[in-house]
Amino acid sequence: MEKPRIKVDAVTAKPSKNSNSRRKFLKMGGLAMAGSGLLLYGCSDDDDMNPDPMPPGEVFDLGSGDVGILNYAYALEQLEAAFYTNVLDGSYWAGANAEEKRILEDLYDHEVIHREFFKAAIGANAEVSQVLPELEFDFSSVNFADRDSVLGTARVLEDTGVAAYNGAGRLLQTPDFLVIAGKIVSVEARHAAAIRSIYLESDTAFAGDDIIDSNGLDLAKDPQTILSEVGNTGFVVTEFTANNLPQ
Repeated sequence: MEKPRIKVDAVTAKPSKNSNSRRKFLKMGGLAMAGSGLLLYGCSDDDDMNPDPMPPGEVFDLGSGDVGILNYAYALEQLEAAFYTNVLDGSYWAGANAEEKRILEDLYDHEVIHREFFKAAIGANAEVSQVLPELEFDFSSVNFADRDSVLGTARVLEDTGVAAYNGAGRLLQTPDFLVIAGKIVSVEARHAAAIRSIYLESDTAFAGDDIIDSNGLDLAKDPQTILSEVGNTGFVVTEFTANNLPQ
């Protein structure tokens, strides 16, 4: 049976207000990631590893094995990075209190680093044609001038990211990739806790029963469940399939 397709609409990421400092930050982040032992090319400014757009009528499949899981993670990181780019361009962030502005800016920085890391990691371990193209997104359902709309969406995306990494880790075969996934999910969990702490009123919301099971563990969801949930948000416009991911 064919597995579900995702549809991702076009919102082009705008340059950061502090592009020079962010470029330096991203390059430093890329170098730190490279210390894992993976052969990476870092966060360069060139387009050598940019895959060509998909020909009309063709749909990209995430692939199989570790490359497929890396593309899966790359798709999620593209979504989060694009969302926080819009957040920082919105009027809610511009007028938010200092704590919330710092948290959201940090989340933006981290998600962009994660996105660029996966692009580099896949490009270093697979053919360019196997790298998921840049996706397009439609965030028209999010009011970036409204605190509840922004933080409510951030909560969903961060909780989804944690569950996604937890569910996909067991599918990775390369130890280095598993180590990196473990490091990234720990950051995603910090994001989720931070957003929950400033958005939800309960003092225990940062580790609520809706995301922590009876054994004290974060939820884990398989890729097909995550892709279905992401597809239901309506944020993803670019269509791709996940027919060959490991299970």
